[in-house]
Amino acid sequence: QVQLVESGGGLVQPGGSLRLSCAASGFTVSTYSLTWVRQAPGKGLEWVSGIDSGGTPYYTESVKGRFTVSRDNAKNALYLQMNSLKPDDTAVYYCTKSMVSWGKGTQVTVSS
Repeated sequence: QVQLVESGGGLVQPGGSLRLSCAASGFTVSTYSLTWVRQAPGKGLEWVSGIDSGGTPYYTESVKGRFTVSRDNAKNALYLQMNSLKPDDTAVYYCTKSMVSWGKGTQVTVSS
């Protein structure tokens, strides 16, 4: 069955960087759209970034120029490189397969 497991979250100071990983199993990442969605404390879900089956990346406006989404077909994994992190980026980050299958999330906290 489809399984998505996120990792790489943690506590980082403003301006720092983190790289999130999403290990996928039960399907081939290169044949589906994959997305990163986050949920900040007390707020709703926010779509952050995605990559379609052709490899084209997409970003919400607030992370453009700071985040980079990528996938490794050989490792069947999705990544999110996050640079210049801000306190507003604090959230649980989820990896999804076409917004249908979801991982359990990884916590990112940006604080001094």
